[in-house]
Amino acid sequence: MNFPDKLRYTKDHEWIRLEKDNVAVIGITDFAQKELGDIVYVEVETVGKALAAETVFGTVEAVKTVSDLYLPVAGTILEVNPELGAAPDLVNSDPYGKGWMIKMTVDNPADVDKLMDATAYGNIVH
Repeated sequence: MNFPDKLRYTKDHEWIRLEKDNVAVIGITDFAQKELGDIVYVEVETVGKALAAETVFGTVEAVKTVSDLYLPVAGTILEVNPELGAAPDLVNSDPYGKGWMIKMTVDNPADVDKLMDATAYGNIVH
């Protein structure tokens, strides 16, 4: 499985990449999308809301199940990936690229550094 080194990870199988101006991109890991199977719908109704870390920010629906999506760190949801409406399967085919789910403003960038690196995350899913 693929766990890029430049990302941080949560026990709930989300990844986060901090970009400029405290904006972060978030999605689910390769492990998570494989466990879920074919993604058919991503629902995020929290745009514009300030949420605490580990709060549910949306759901991902696969053929057989619906799973909650948890925010890795506290912050405000800025946008949802507009491509997921027409092509939710991008989460399966490119979970770390075109299959990203949300962008958010991070309250405290140091919180991102406290999350698991690729090695630590790989150890919990193997």
